[in-house]
Amino acid sequence: MRFRLAPTPAQEAALLEHCAHARFVWNLACEQHGYWRPGRAGAPGYLEQCRQLTEARREFGWLAAGSQTVQQQALRDFAQAMRNFFAGTHRRPTWRKSGRHEGFRIVGRRGVQWDVRRVSRRVGLVRIPKVGWVRFRWSRTVPDDVRSFRVNRDRAGRWHVAFAAIPKPVSGPGTGRVVGVDRGVAVSAALSTGELLSVSGLREAEAKRLLRLQRRLARAKLGSNRRRRVKTVIARIKARETDRRKDWVEKTSTDLARRFDVIRVEDLKIRNMTRSARGTVDAPGRNVRAKAGLNRSIHAGGWGLLVTRLEQKAPDRIEKINPAFTSQTCYACGHRAAESRESQAAFRCRACGHADHADVNAANNIAVGRTVTARGGRPVGGPANREPHLVLSSA
Repeated sequence: MRFRLAPTPAQEAALLEHCAHARFVWNLACEQHGYWRPGRAGAPGYLEQCRQLTEARREFGWLAAGSQTVQQQALRDFAQAMRNFFAGTHRRPTWRKSGRHEGFRIVGRRGVQWDVRRVSRRVGLVRIPKVGWVRFRWSRTVPDDVRSFRVNRDRAGRWHVAFAAIPKPVSGPGTGRVVGVDRGVAVSAALSTGELLSVSGLREAEAKRLLRLQRRLARAKLGSNRRRRVKTVIARIKARETDRRKDWVEKTSTDLARRFDVIRVEDLKIRNMTRSARGTVDAPGRNVRAKAGLNRSIHAGGWGLLVTRLEQKAPDRIEKINPAFTSQTCYACGHRAAESRESQAAFRCRACGHADHADVNAANNIAVGRTVTARGGRPVGGPANREPHLVLSSA
């Protein structure tokens, strides 16, 4: 649960000091683990680093002036990041940079180490150690079982507080309705019901202003105040675009979870799809600029975030379908031909003449779990008004 913080100038200075201490402790832990090499002694663990932190706080007054909770939680977060790295689920934790990684975490008993209360219809207060009561915009009720929260500042200079609370899943209608979702570039999400949904990105005037600011940034001198001001304005525009994308994803995922009992999406490998095409010096890539533009469009469409939020809001109701040939297969008769997709938006079957929006046709194929066999045989599945088939594949 994320809320917008509104600290005073004095509180903002104290929050930035907490961020600096958390970043300093994190970077020291990162340096200790980066020093390890085969044959050397193992890097210190969390408990040993906590003992070293106690000695450092005893020796340096500026570190002791900060919150011990903030500094210890930075070490705990680093230990968890290393466990995720060794488990193979995340990348190795790297150094944090001022101005880019501004945040810290507070863990403890509510009412003792920290507290939160509501003072009016739209205003709440959160008590942060060594900062005091900080105002935030109250938009939802904070559950009583919250045990931790995180404070961070984005590149646009906005402060947020996020309470660690897992919301309850969204209940389905219980009617057995199934929907297929086809994600694309021109249309962010096409549903098998015929609906075409698109993310509200930057307006034309905002996009032109962003381009002018990026050109001005390229001409600005490194380290100058002018460059810093231009970067802040660019960050605000990009934050506006990100907020609109997240708002669209939240509303779309909630609507789908409420209207349908089963939601089928393509099993896309987005990280592989958005891999750079630059190549190497010896073997440079082709159409690099076009591929970079395609990658930006995929990220702007919120492909991965939409499925992630659907899995969180409708657990056990999301099915991932093999995306092979879903855009080339006719939903009405099952005939597959690349020529049937006449353009980005037009689909006309070469066998039966069925015509439809190309993305809606693909969404219908996804809705019934239609795919092809591994040998390229006849597609499995049928029209959406039939009983859905399982996704089959031959060995």
